[in-house]
Amino acid sequence: MTVDPMEIVRKAAPLDGEPVLMMPAEAYTSTEVLAWERRHLFAGTWTCLGRVADLFPVEAERPVTQRALILGDIACLLVNEQGTLRMYANTCRHRGHELLPEGSSTERRSVVCPYHAWTYDLQGRLIGAKGFRDDEGFDFAEHTLAELPVRVWEGWVFGHALHQAGSPQVPSFDEHLGALDTVVAPYAPGTLVVGDRHTYEVAANWKVISENYHECYHCPLIHPELCQVSPPSSGDNYDLPGSWVGGSMDLRDGMRTMSLTGELAATPLPGAPPTTVEYLHLLPNLLVSAHPDYVMTHRMVPLAPDRTWVECSWLVLPGADGSVPAAAAAVAFWDLTNKQDWAACESVQRGLASPHFAPGPFAPSEDAVAQLVSMIGRAYRTGRLVA
Repeated sequence: MTVDPMEIVRKAAPLDGEPVLMMPAEAYTSTEVLAWERRHLFAGTWTCLGRVADLFPVEAERPVTQRALILGDIACLLVNEQGTLRMYANTCRHRGHELLPEGSSTERRSVVCPYHAWTYDLQGRLIGAKGFRDDEGFDFAEHTLAELPVRVWEGWVFGHALHQAGSPQVPSFDEHLGALDTVVAPYAPGTLVVGDRHTYEVAANWKVISENYHECYHCPLIHPELCQVSPPSSGDNYDLPGSWVGGSMDLRDGMRTMSLTGELAATPLPGAPPTTVEYLHLLPNLLVSAHPDYVMTHRMVPLAPDRTWVECSWLVLPGADGSVPAAAAAVAFWDLTNKQDWAACESVQRGLASPHFAPGPFAPSEDAVAQLVSMIGRAYRTGRLVA
């Protein structure tokens, strides 16, 4: 008899309140569960696609106008028409051919299907279809591209791919964001630029990485450098509206930021609290770590149940002359800390594959992890992520 892994995780998901135990192994190891998550938690909610400045650089002589990407499990075409972003299903209205290969971009001012040359403008309107121009029964207006919702917040692009723009089934982005906007506002990440960026491929489920991010119960054992600048038991977690989880931690006396020496790594951010660091997770895939002098983000893309691509970016204030500081001290500190975390997450993933694994309890200091598991567990039961 075949057992449905989604039924296993649904039955284990908490009904009300915070869970007592973590989720069953299937939530982290099953291809069926990940397929469901890609469709409902990634395509079906608001997923971060990256920074506007990275997706559509403005310094190029011929700026990129179109970029093909995968949002969850749905192929999308993100377009930029003179600063206005739109997103479409990456499928031609003629025979369904991809309009642009996944991962590629173009500077064209029109969307041209490479199969039969059906052509659309950047507003999704069909403007060319060979052989149909003189067909009186053919209405070009009936063959516009399927437009999908897209939003920009603080320099990040977010997309929803499961329902078309204007559908009542599209979740509210403002409700998804909730009170996170207020917490992030002092750091003004929309005004910052990328000082450096690393990418990692971690042999662990994206939720294992997320859970690790939300607790410092492990810090004394695997993060001695972090504990030198921030007490692992400091800070509090938030209980505010929105599809996000997070809290703050304190810097030790005399420490000015998270670096190996505690010295500043970049120009202090105007308005940012000088003695705390925020650790915030806007579900499903954006982790925002806001410091007095820089904002670090992790953007996750699940590749397999046991493999996740992680893009780590350090955002800093640009110099007065427009230069981009490298924030080397922040990069050195967090690259070390990231690799310590990745080793722990990969060990957890290997342990989850054991036939002897059983879900364990949450420590009192793992309340944010329990909050995350509760939020995802409700999504397993209801079919969608709700704030």
